[in-house]
Amino acid sequence: MLTTKLSTFAQVRALEGADAIAFSAALLQRMVPNYQLFCELTEFAEPDTLSKGLDLIWESLCSPKSKINFATQLEKVEEATPDVSDYDSFGVYPALDAAIAMSSAINLIMKVDPHGAVVVSKLSQGSVEAYLLASGEATEDDVKTHPLMQFEIAIQQELLDAVTTKAPMTQKVAKLKIIAASEGISNIGLEINP
Repeated sequence: MLTTKLSTFAQVRALEGADAIAFSAALLQRMVPNYQLFCELTEFAEPDTLSKGLDLIWESLCSPKSKINFATQLEKVEEATPDVSDYDSFGVYPALDAAIAMSSAINLIMKVDPHGAVVVSKLSQGSVEAYLLASGEATEDDVKTHPLMQFEIAIQQELLDAVTTKAPMTQKVAKLKIIAASEGISNIGLEINP
């Protein structure tokens, strides 16, 4: 019998609860550096706004009893979301994608959007595609086969494989963080300072 492997987005859609949140957090780990760099270059907002939110998401996964007010976090993220019309540089787009992805992950945690992980997954891939097209490194015809896009798809698959194991969440989180940090680059290829 032939079984066709579900597309990445279909697999992400099938994730539930903490697994969906953990997958989102791992993708955010690769998107947040784009936001940090944008903030550092433009002095738009505190560069660590999203990374603080991400730390709280990881904490909520490893210590489910910890009391974290995600509604407050969502407000902070919304205040620190850049408006693309205010900037001429391309950097605003991956920064915006990271901020929207963070809001989606928080909405997933607060059970506002059950498909938050799919939104994060698509935003991460979309960031890569937009970067490759804007930089001229790829065209509409070959963007899907560009090594950076192939790497993004492979990483998402690796994260999916890791998050759907039967391991305890603390072990999954440790593994996801390692995968997200592999190659030491953000999803659009920026070097990440450890």
